[in-house]
Amino acid sequence: MKNSEITVVNSKRGLFSLNLRELWSYRDLVVLFVKRDLKNVYKQTVLGPVWIIINPFLSSFIFTVIFGMIANISTNGVPQFLFYMSGNILWSYFSSCFNRAGSTFLSNARIFSKVYFPRLVMPLSGILYNSITFLIQFLVFFILTLVYFVSGQNVRPNIFILALPIFMIHTAFLGTGVGLIVSSLTTKYRDLNVLVSFGLSLWMYVTPIVYPVSQVPQNLRAIMLLNPAAPIIEAFRFAFLGSGSIEPMYIIISVLVTAVLLTFGMLVFNQVEKNYIDTV
Repeated sequence: MKNSEITVVNSKRGLFSLNLRELWSYRDLVVLFVKRDLKNVYKQTVLGPVWIIINPFLSSFIFTVIFGMIANISTNGVPQFLFYMSGNILWSYFSSCFNRAGSTFLSNARIFSKVYFPRLVMPLSGILYNSITFLIQFLVFFILTLVYFVSGQNVRPNIFILALPIFMIHTAFLGTGVGLIVSSLTTKYRDLNVLVSFGLSLWMYVTPIVYPVSQVPQNLRAIMLLNPAAPIIEAFRFAFLGSGSIEPMYIIISVLVTAVLLTFGMLVFNQVEKNYIDTV
């Protein structure tokens, strides 16, 4: 008789019982969900996955017209389209991780009520899927950066481009951490979804995406850089475009805030998942 592994599913867990080892054992399911999303997101669309590239192009073009040509906001000499695209692709990555984690319970209530698996599988698969999307958009952005650089434009990539994986992890963890907190709250308070949508839009405009940090008044610059998303965008731009600067102190603060939000989000998520099905 062969030995079989027995899995005991128990809702009685401590506050700090995240059981990450169990999450690792479901890694094949994570990959399965990523493959499902890659197949289904652009299913029955005319252009299919090409939308992954079209979206940042369209938004960057609109930003170039509105904020660059009409509002005439300075980009510190950097080509406007590249400036806006650099902020767009990273913010899109952040907001996608946020939205995916933030809708975990509400979007997956049906499957969660039928079968057990670690609920963190869903936001984790979201991070991987969004990372693939970001890398495709980044590749296009990087090619454009090289074209502008070779043509003699004011674009100065530097050694900090090697920190791309750090930028990605930092951004994904920040978005997911806040998203997990939102997901835990909206299981009971549905009207928070309205505030969350408004808050995310507001967050974008207090992050240097359509304007450089240098355009922010000196007395407000320090406050703006306390926004944990701001130092990431600024460092990313500096690495690939040579625009702006890297602020070590604010990056450290951003990392600490991200770590706190992610840890707190996972703990709250862990507690809510035990009985959320009664409130969703």
